[in-house]
Amino acid sequence: MNQLTWLLKWILRAAIFFALLAFALNNQQAVTVHLFFGHEWTAPLVLVVLAAFALGLTAGVLAMLPRWFKQRRAARQARRQGAADSQLALSTLQPPHEP
Repeated sequence: MNQLTWLLKWILRAAIFFALLAFALNNQQAVTVHLFFGHEWTAPLVLVVLAAFALGLTAGVLAMLPRWFKQRRAARQARRQGAADSQLALSTLQPPHEP
């Protein structure tokens, strides 16, 4: 069963790769992107789409960073608080040492 899952994953990866390859080969015509201040960028359509995807991905990751750091900080504080609580619980459960 494990080998079947492995094979299906590779078939899916190959299908995605060939679909993207076909997309790239079918979109090689040059397009012009008009930027600000009269600048233009002429490139194949597939590069323009790839650049737009990369910019969107970068913007999404940058937008997530503050929340990610906040959650990491909260998890670290909860871990410290949990360790302190467990130390306190252990100290109250142990009988005092008598000489």
